[in-house]
Amino acid sequence: MPIQFNPIKLFSGSATLELSRKIAECYGKELGEVILSRFSDGEFQPYFNESVRGSDVFIIQSTNPPTDNLMELLMMIDAARRASAHYVTAVIPYFGLARQDRKDKPRVAIGAKLVANLLTAAGISRIMTMDLHAAQIQGFFDIPVDHLDASVIFVPYIKSLNLPNLTIASPDMGGSYRARAFAKYFNAEVVICDKQRKRANEIESMTIIGDVTDQDIVLIDDMCDTARTLAKAAGLIMDRGARSVRAVCTHPILSGDAYNTIENSALSELIVTDTIPLKQQSSKIQILSAAKLFASAIANVNEHGSISKLFNVD
Repeated sequence: MPIQFNPIKLFSGSATLELSRKIAECYGKELGEVILSRFSDGEFQPYFNESVRGSDVFIIQSTNPPTDNLMELLMMIDAARRASAHYVTAVIPYFGLARQDRKDKPRVAIGAKLVANLLTAAGISRIMTMDLHAAQIQGFFDIPVDHLDASVIFVPYIKSLNLPNLTIASPDMGGSYRARAFAKYFNAEVVICDKQRKRANEIESMTIIGDVTDQDIVLIDDMCDTARTLAKAAGLIMDRGARSVRAVCTHPILSGDAYNTIENSALSELIVTDTIPLKQQSSKIQILSAAKLFASAIANVNEHGSISKLFNVD
């Protein structure tokens, strides 16, 4: 007897509308209609302008600031559940508060765990995201988590550059595992920028571990916030005799003066995905879309196929 698939419906929150449209286009389906009613005091109420009864619903929304984005996602999940959706998957291209994954000092919240609890309480059946700041955040959920890897987007682009002396670099010690994962695709060496912080978003000192002389350096990171770390690392790498330096970052948070920092840095380019829409354009920022990857993952989940095959760069 053939497997029966439930009807699938894709919806988008307001924070990730452009990416959601691309995902729907790659999937071959129109986005469902969501209307966001706003009250004069700033309160809002999303509702689905079509039936979702018995459907497998995928709600696409990054949870980058402001926190209204997270609240909108939670309310859409709750609305889908109350409208008798069969299965609700939260597709969160960028999982906000992921840097708060542990107690690194007394009397602080573990924000990532709190968000996981809120999503679960809202009624999601599954979560789909990409390049979590800390992979162990998957353990905060007691439901299936599809953790997609952006290397399948970035590696072909880096290969197309045909860099003669490619070396992969990590902008800090914590990201060394990510840099080594990239390096294996190119059989390349890895160098590490060891940084010391005074406080969040403020670097006290940085040193380079490894030789960058006459190398084409590609810095690998999961997110770019103020861009100060990348700019400082790029400048130091060029001072040490590198031929060129560029950076790959999945999530372009780019807060504060980040755009000017990038423009005035030694970086030849910053390569990002569209998990977070850019606030402005920059001649140094190259955008690669994650839409095809998410569309494939949604199709595989809906058809009970394998997600692991999406990690194959080839």
